[in-house]
Amino acid sequence: MPNTQDIAKDFVQMCQQGQFDEAGVKYWADNVVSLEPMEGEMARAEGLDALKAKGEWWFSSHDVHSFSASEPMVNGDQFMVQFDMDITKKESGERMQMQEQALYTVENGKIIEERFFYGE
Repeated sequence: MPNTQDIAKDFVQMCQQGQFDEAGVKYWADNVVSLEPMEGEMARAEGLDALKAKGEWWFSSHDVHSFSASEPMVNGDQFMVQFDMDITKKESGERMQMQEQALYTVENGKIIEERFFYGE
């Protein structure tokens, strides 16, 4: 079974190549939980289908002009990644540079939780 370091490196490499859905399918546990620091129905998603739907919603709601992911930082069964994005919200037409940190928790070779933190 791959360790957290191996999972983190492969997951981030896939994200850097734009393979977000594929990374999720490969590494999310069936009962994965995603937590966002926001109000509303996207604040918490639980399970593979919910995370796939969340990803579809996000990409259908935003135009992504550029995206980068840092190398992962690993501590035990967790790793962090910084994502930098230049996006336009389709609904408002507002273009913005967005930075977020993502903390992933790994158990039995799968990501069981992803937790996002936003910067201004």
